[in-house]
Amino acid sequence: MTDDSPPHPALLPAGLCDLLPPEAAWEARAVGLVMDLFAGHGYQRVKPPLLEFADSLLAGSGAAVAEQTFRLADPASQRMLGLRADITPQVARIAATRLAGAPRPLRLCYAGQCLRVRGTQIAPDRQIGQAGIELIGSTSPAADAEIVVVAAEALARLGIARASYDLTLPPLAPALIDAAGITGADRQALAHALDRKDAAAVSRHGGALARTLTDLLLAAGPADGALAALAASDLPAPAAALAEQLRATVAAIRDLAPDLRLTVDPIEFRGFLYHTGVCVTVYSPGRAEELGRGGRYLTADQEPATGLTLYSDALLRVAPVPPSPPLVFLPPGADQAAAARLRAEGFATIAALGESEAAASRLGCTHVLRGAAAVPVGGG
Repeated sequence: MTDDSPPHPALLPAGLCDLLPPEAAWEARAVGLVMDLFAGHGYQRVKPPLLEFADSLLAGSGAAVAEQTFRLADPASQRMLGLRADITPQVARIAATRLAGAPRPLRLCYAGQCLRVRGTQIAPDRQIGQAGIELIGSTSPAADAEIVVVAAEALARLGIARASYDLTLPPLAPALIDAAGITGADRQALAHALDRKDAAAVSRHGGALARTLTDLLLAAGPADGALAALAASDLPAPAAALAEQLRATVAAIRDLAPDLRLTVDPIEFRGFLYHTGVCVTVYSPGRAEELGRGGRYLTADQEPATGLTLYSDALLRVAPVPPSPPLVFLPPGADQAAAARLRAEGFATIAALGESEAAASRLGCTHVLRGAAAVPVGGG
């Protein structure tokens, strides 16, 4: 016997959720604090649309998120639309088109929601809040360092002071494999072993690269040790140039923020499908969930760029939630000037809609307006 009853109205698709009080208010406030900090560093805000024509949304770096992009037909144009899965490719499009004539380096910031076809085991959410920065038109290690340091300041503003910044070089392993001439099934097996961090399998499939790749795999950890392993490796020219970019970026970060916790994973490449140089993933101590990620890439017209996106949903789960403002009950006939003054001082007010003062506690109020003063509920 089947149950034909309709689903409960609170049931939502997998990976989607309602955000309730007080978390919804805190998320909005947190994003506002982050965006204000970005603006203070000269990043100008842009607001791309939720939907774009699929062929432009998925061009250039957007092709990397094609499998995560919802598509639908546009009744107006009869063309296929894409619902963004990541805002960075949209900002890259804006820089290459609408802001092509703007002075470089160009600093842009953004905040908004994205929707992805599927989540992951670690991050099952499919609707993801993003707040990020993009620095376009510079190849300097100082640009890579700036996005890390600005993001660190944003996290500190939210009370997240002990984040870890894991620097990677996604193109390094492919560059080494290319130089060694490893192709076909051997290349696929080696890439799989590197992705799984399986040192034994790397030794089996790495051929002449086995020692170098195993040493770099095992060197992942604090920045100094990993950089020393890279310096000691006999790298071909393209890989050596990437290693120098990483070294210079670490040095530039330390010049600006010597106390940041930096780790390096030289041959990590998972998840960075459109990045071309130094990348960073931000973690909170004791948690596998990413607070943000970013790195160096090329825009659709091959302009160098770097950026970092923070995930507001993840930040909400880590940042300490500030206390809600005191809530003052305004009885019938309350002094409206006094109520406005209290709101200016940081109180929130809730006006009676026929209720008596006895309803204040039931409505969650901490104070009652009596005359021109806010008196604690239950006070004389």
